Formats: sequence, structure tokens, C-alpha cells
Amino acid sequence: MTTTTSKPSATAAPLDLGRQVAVVGVGDTDYPVDWQLAREGRPTSDGYGHAVRAFTRALTDAGLTKRDVDGLVVGPTLAYERTAEVLGLNLRWAAQADAAGAVAQGMTAIVTGQAECVALVYGNDQRLKGVQYGGPAAMGGDAYLSYVYYQPWGLTSQGALYALLARRYMAKSGLTEKGLGEVAVGQRMFARLNPRAVMRKDLRLDDYLNARLIADPLRLFDYTIINDGGVALILLPVERAQRLLGDRAVPIRAIARCDLNLEATSLRPRLLDFYHPAHHQTAHDLYEAAACGPADVDALQVYDSFTVHIPLALTGFGFTTDDEIGDLLESGATKPGGRIPVNTSGGHLSESYMQGWNHQVEAVRQVRGEAGARQLDRHRLIQYVSDVAGKVTSLIYEAPASRHTRP
Repeated sequence: MTTTTSKPSATAAPLDLGRQVAVVGVGDTDYPVDWQLAREGRPTSDGYGHAVRAFTRALTDAGLTKRDVDGLVVGPTLAYERTAEVLGLNLRWAAQADAAGAVAQGMTAIVTGQAECVALVYGNDQRLKGVQYGGPAAMGGDAYLSYVYYQPWGLTSQGALYALLARRYMAKSGLTEKGLGEVAVGQRMFARLNPRAVMRKDLRLDDYLNARLIADPLRLFDYTIINDGGVALILLPVERAQRLLGDRAVPIRAIARCDLNLEATSLRPRLLDFYHPAHHQTAHDLYEAAACGPADVDALQVYDSFTVHIPLALTGFGFTTDDEIGDLLESGATKPGGRIPVNTSGGHLSESYMQGWNHQVEAVRQVRGEAGARQLDRHRLIQYVSDVAGKVTSLIYEAPASRHTRP
């Protein structure tokens, strides 16, 4: 339905990273406990401490020690040198990246022989520090985030920009306010099955619709929560991973990325294209590499700082069309028991705002069959999508053959 005004540039064929690297360990912190203690002014740790706790748990999950780790990717909330120091690591390779980028860089390091055992580590004390994601002091001001460029016109937050995107997408597609509400409700339903989720109080569509507007049409429950915590994953070459963990090793079947850089600091990629050109190119590359398509995906994990990310990902990756997105969401398809469950841990909206890192842990747990009460019956292929500011990355986690639940 959109008129495409920006297209990604042609690129060379990417390095094939698929099925060569596996996740062998995941760890995260106690989000509800840290949430409550931070609210009471009694924090358990800073971001580095959360990172250490998650890293230790990931190593235990993998059956490894820190002496096995020779590579590290650190989330941008932490300094690499300090993180390596507090983890007690002496490394031959390291990098810094966001969640999806960390997976990609770790895979690349392993495939190219720069490292063999790579830890991906993230920690954040954003709630404790009162980090602002809106206003003139947002995350360091205009030297850091593009949305502060619009401060003279009153757009002083990411929420304001995504509200404009949501309203125009509603005008150009079948998305409705009820559809956005069902995103929030569905993820809360998953969170109620997740003892590690911060927000577990029942949320109904009427609660959503009666909540206060923050930036029209976005309401209170369209926004991510802000909390503290840490996440870590351990990567190994797939053959070593399978020798170590057998069917608990989770191969990464494929990964792909495409950015919209033309006028990236303007509203153009959001309001005219809804990020779809980058969605479409990433989807093409991902599904071609994975030899599958949307119909083969058992669940979708989507970076969800706002509810509107969900319909954009679903339409951009071909799970439905722009015209039919409202009907899909209002049918309950993305909720527990639906045909394409989304953010099965509760996502950023209800589980924890770990900037995409917690989605990786949930994907691994689902593929392993270790998600407890929220465990899906079908969990062979779990896909992750991030489309923040038109920088679209997606990857697919795959269950080993012994865990496949489809014929």
C-alpha cells in the first residue's frame, strides 16, 4: 500500500554464516526483583554487576568456564574494556554492538577464525540512573540520538516519532487502535505465564483503550517498560556445540540485515516507507539463506519499544499484508495459541526492556523446549526481527533435528 521513495543500495553477496554457529548458553538476571529494588532505591547492582550475573549464568548453562571464552561482544550500554576486566577475561578478539549486531559479529568472528568461544554480554541500570528517552537531555542530547533534531517542533521523544508513524500507517493500512491494543494484551498474556516478567498483572483490551494517551494514538501500554538487568549468550562452532550439549545446542540457521540510510535522521523512512524496503530486502535474504518462508516460522520475537513495531514486522516480512494486518491482530493470531505467536516472554512491553537482548534468550529457550508454562507446541524455527530507525536485522534460531515438532 505504500509508495516506496527510498530503496537500499545493491550490495555484494553476504558471507554465509548459517548453520555454522550455535548458542550453547544463555543467562539473564532476576528482572522483577531488580525492578522492585530499584523502585525502592535499594538496587542490587549497576549495569556491570548485572552483566556479570548474566554471564555467570550463561557459562553455567553451557557447562563452560571463563577460561574457555576467547571472544566478547559487549552491548553499547557498557564499556568494552571495563566489561572484560570485571568478567575476568583475557581475550584475543572483541567488539561492541546492539543485540542483533552482537549475534552477527560473534558469528562472523567464529566463522572467520578470529575466536572460537564468544560471549555476548549486556547490562543496564537505566531505571536506577533515571535515563531519559525523551526531552532535550535524552541519552546525552543531540550528539547521540536523531529524534532530538526535531525538538524545535515539539518532537522530543521516540514516542512522538513512533506516534506519527503509527497514525500514518493506520491511515494507509488496515491497522486499528484495537489492533495495537491486542499487541499489548497478547504480550501481557505471555508475560503472565513467565515468572521472570516484570509486568504480570492482567491487562484487557478495555484497560488498554481506557489508558491515558501519551502521544496520540499511542497510549500508556504501547510503550516499553524501563528496568534494569543483564543478559548473556555463549556461542560456539556448531560441531563443538553439539558435542558439548547435544540437542540443547541451538544452531543459528540464518541472519540478514539491510539499512535505510537515505535521510535516516529525517522522518522519511518512517512516514513514507514504514521501513518496508529494508524489511523486504532482509526477508528475501534471510528466507533464501534459511530455505524457508514466513509460513515455516513457529514464533516471532520482535524488538518492541512500541507496539507499532509488531504490525510493521508482520507485514514487512510477509506474514500478512498491510490491508489485513488489523484483522490478523484482532483475531488473536499473535497471542498464546495463535497461529503466529509474537514475543512469547512478554517482550519489552511486559517482560523486560533489555533492548532486544532478552528476545534472543527467549528464542533459545523456546527452541530448546525450556520455556515453562508459555512453551509453544511448535518451536522448530523461531525468528527475531529488529527494525529500529529503519536498520533491519533478522535471524532464525533452529531446533536440532531431535527436537523438531513438525513432520
